[in-house]
Amino acid sequence: MARVPSSVVAAAGLVGGYAVARWTKKRPLGGVVLGAAGIAAGREWHKLGGVPVAAGLGALYLAGFAGSHPLAKKVGAWPAVFGAAGVVAATTWAVADRG
Repeated sequence: MARVPSSVVAAAGLVGGYAVARWTKKRPLGGVVLGAAGIAAGREWHKLGGVPVAAGLGALYLAGFAGSHPLAKKVGAWPAVFGAAGVVAATTWAVADRG
């Protein structure tokens, strides 16, 4: 079975977590999706680059989640979430998945 790139898992966690929270109106459920994807991506980051890569990309993942909130006030919720997911995915691909 083909491996799903960790960049896709991380982006899906950010987008999926928001989508689940919004559509179910249960923020903790969205947090479960966000957390599960973060753990799955983090395990892959650790395999690919050790603690420094896992810690750095994990911090970026959390910053993407946190940063999308104030950004949403300026550009709207979905654009903020997609923007954060794009930054996380691009950085993750460059650092961990590219090669």
